[in-house]
Amino acid sequence: MTEEIDRVNELTDFISTKTGVKGLVDAEITEVPRIFHVPSSILSNNRPSDITGLNLTVPIIDLGDRNTSARNVVVSKIKDAAEKWGFFQVINHGVPLTVLEEIKESVRRFHEEDPEVKNQYFPTDMNKRFVYNNNFNLYHSSPMNWRDSFTCYIAPDPPNPEEIPVACRSAVIEYTKHVMELGAVLFQLLSEALGLDSEILKRMDCLKGLFMICHYYPPCPQPDLTLGISKHTDNSFLTLLLQDQIGGLQVLHEDYWVDVPPVPGALVVNIGDFMQLITNDKFLSMEHRVRANREGPRISVACFVSSGVFPNSTLYGPIKELLSDENPAKYRDITIPEYTVGYLADIFDGKSHLSKFRI
Repeated sequence: MTEEIDRVNELTDFISTKTGVKGLVDAEITEVPRIFHVPSSILSNNRPSDITGLNLTVPIIDLGDRNTSARNVVVSKIKDAAEKWGFFQVINHGVPLTVLEEIKESVRRFHEEDPEVKNQYFPTDMNKRFVYNNNFNLYHSSPMNWRDSFTCYIAPDPPNPEEIPVACRSAVIEYTKHVMELGAVLFQLLSEALGLDSEILKRMDCLKGLFMICHYYPPCPQPDLTLGISKHTDNSFLTLLLQDQIGGLQVLHEDYWVDVPPVPGALVVNIGDFMQLITNDKFLSMEHRVRANREGPRISVACFVSSGVFPNSTLYGPIKELLSDENPAKYRDITIPEYTVGYLADIFDGKSHLSKFRI
């Protein structure tokens, strides 16, 4: 009880500053507050001393060549990565390097604005399309994460430009336009990787929704005590992530935490829970996390391709064409909002929310 009271008091103090994790660093703290402390057993990489024979490299796939024979190779590589890793990186994906650099710089600009500017975007209105949030898990019992974030809902109902802060307005609009175009290409390739018609995922409205979360990870004085983001899976069909050169992203592969190293100009693609559900476990939504760093700030831009968290009555279940007597449905049909409500309630509790919908 005493520990919980202490935690609540520390949390109250942190919230009252209204300056986020960046504010702690600006105050030149030398020790990470206890509300951020993560047990050492959780921070462990679980990495064996002898990794001989283990392939611990996240696949990198070149999307540049679109002729028929090259496309078949790309589809085969995506199929393999989606089935074994749930993660891959894409290069020559068509998003201009200037657009990638500008969105990273704009995220930095916003997070380095005066607190008075950022605090205008606190989540006071459920209808806001752009929200600044110090930490998504403020009121959970789990340790807090070493980051500040903002969220912007892009589709199906795009925000008015003036709803997005000037610091990142043009970059957000331009970058997400390219993400939607790349998402359409990736869904075609994933459809073909399932052995199905290239438009099936698009017809299921998998590309209908898009929201982005832009993280700012300040340098951490004691990175071995906390995490940038705790382990979790994504409530999306697909997630496209742009990370800067600092690194810290890890994916859980064969019970080992494997680094997803920054590759200049690349985008990280990972399978989300909804994709695992509709593919009946053929494509895997894998747990991942972000380590804290002494370097910083680290910038990342995550775009979640989903059918949205807003009212949506569409039922999603395993794709019928993938089912057979030998491969019956493993999940019941659900709506995305139904799934999301429960997912957000226990996002960092260390358990798979998707497993709750197994038949």
